[in-house]
Amino acid sequence: MEKYSEKIRWGIVGLGKIARKFAEDLALHDDAELVAVASNSEERGRDFSDEFQVRHVFDSYEALFACDEVDVIYIANVHTQHAATAILAMDHGKHVLCEKPAGMNAQEVQEMIRASRENRVFFMEALWSRFNPSIRKIKDLIDEGALGRLRYIHADFCFYALDRDVEGRLLNPELGGGSLLDIGIYPVFLAYLLLGAPDEIDARSKFFHTGAEVQTSMLFNYPNAQAVLHSSLANTAKMEARISGEKGEIYIHPRWHEASGFTIVKEEEEEKTDLPVTGKGYYHEIEEVHQGIRRGVLESELWSQQDSLQLIRLLDKIREHCGITFPF
Repeated sequence: MEKYSEKIRWGIVGLGKIARKFAEDLALHDDAELVAVASNSEERGRDFSDEFQVRHVFDSYEALFACDEVDVIYIANVHTQHAATAILAMDHGKHVLCEKPAGMNAQEVQEMIRASRENRVFFMEALWSRFNPSIRKIKDLIDEGALGRLRYIHADFCFYALDRDVEGRLLNPELGGGSLLDIGIYPVFLAYLLLGAPDEIDARSKFFHTGAEVQTSMLFNYPNAQAVLHSSLANTAKMEARISGEKGEIYIHPRWHEASGFTIVKEEEEEKTDLPVTGKGYYHEIEEVHQGIRRGVLESELWSQQDSLQLIRLLDKIREHCGITFPF
């Protein structure tokens, strides 16, 4: 088992808005040190380095992955580059935390899992909501039978983005753009986490003039339950989630994917629970990665590699059902 007597040393690729939020939470962790970043933009790399006091700035991913001072890579570039970047990092012996979706399809995720196992390195999809304290507690409560048998889940994730740059990642099909893989993954994740894979999926999408899917409604059918899910770049919404069972209901406070609490409703009684996140919420997935690396395991118990594979398979099915395709 690999030993880490000092802090776990991080490198970051994909220096956008999410990477900055992640780096802010990384700085809160006593066991973490951000030592290197990589960018093909000298200015972006320098700005990021200055902001977070990073020792090394590389002009290529491979140069970063070859750095002996880095233990684990956080990948936050565009969706279409996730798999190739993660596999290259793992082939260099680096542990990997890769932003969601882990890959564009099930085949890519399978290749990422294979790279983790062949290189004996930790690999996890950065589905940060799984490690959110409220969602962890809700999962435990449901497993303990607090709501009885689940019958219904409603979850959505929407924000207006049709005024964004059509060449940007959200509206450009060549970059894997659209609502489903970027934000629809969250409601699909919640249904999968609490009910598993559905027996049947019905779904419909709306498309932008660029060809990108920008609105998808989904119905998951289970033997004794249903999940109604929605994602959209064409409208705003409260971004709430409700989980209903035979004994009551849990309402996850908006915005549910980064919740700081929830309410249990049973008959006429309501019980509110506040569970604040640390930092911006990325801290909790960082902690999960550190625990895995220090234990010498290849994957998380809370969000396994098989979970990532099952999730992308569901997204593949939805894409097929709705006619969502990409030009690659």
